[in-house]
Amino acid sequence: MTKLKLAARLFCLLFLLPLGLSAVLHAATAPGPDWRRADRSSAGLLRPAAEARQAVVRVFAAPTVRWRGIFAVHSWIVIKPAGADRYMRYDVTAWGQPLRVNGFEPDGRWFGRAPTVVFAADGKAAEALIPRMQAAIEAYGWLRSGDYRAWPGPNSNTFVAAVLDAVPEAGASLPPTAIGRDYPYDGRWLRPTASGTGLRLTLGGYGGLAVGAVEGVELNVLGAVAGIDVLRPAVVLPGLGRLGVSASAWAK
Repeated sequence: MTKLKLAARLFCLLFLLPLGLSAVLHAATAPGPDWRRADRSSAGLLRPAAEARQAVVRVFAAPTVRWRGIFAVHSWIVIKPAGADRYMRYDVTAWGQPLRVNGFEPDGRWFGRAPTVVFAADGKAAEALIPRMQAAIEAYGWLRSGDYRAWPGPNSNTFVAAVLDAVPEAGASLPPTAIGRDYPYDGRWLRPTASGTGLRLTLGGYGGLAVGAVEGVELNVLGAVAGIDVLRPAVVLPGLGRLGVSASAWAK
């Protein structure tokens, strides 16, 4: 077998086959054809703000709208300072004002798809993160009309990745299906990974390589990510994401 044929078979195995399986799973769980009317109510992942008097930080992600949910998620940030009587949700979207504040339920379903928790901090740990996260939200430089690009970025995941970069001690990293997280929002193509445990090389968001204790080894090809994590056994496949021990297992 020639090297070219071997590379083609590996590409089919690691990239095309997982995407095909993800498409089947996506179709089987689709909320319905009318995505505009899909459920966006609370998924019940947060206590009522009035009952949670301590500080709270959450990062959520859910499959994005329509066919794009086969291979990509939308992520957002929820913050509540200690004693505050409401959560503050921050999304960057392709429509309306680029930065939407409290545009949706803090833990709401994303057009019918229930979110998962990417990162969680409470109490003193959250209090230590919130000021720098809020400063990073205010300093994010891609909030003008027309800045948003679904691929390769900057998009909603680029925004969340930039905020997580401001708090590397959190040890948090967006899932591999968060297309746009690798976009060089600050112009740097070589930088620490979001968790601060390794290095990430990005080729303008179109491709790249990451090596880190939280991320493992991840290869990005046109936004599709495949990889392996030996320390916390898992494989990463396009569309399917991380299969194995959660990437948040070492989050602080």
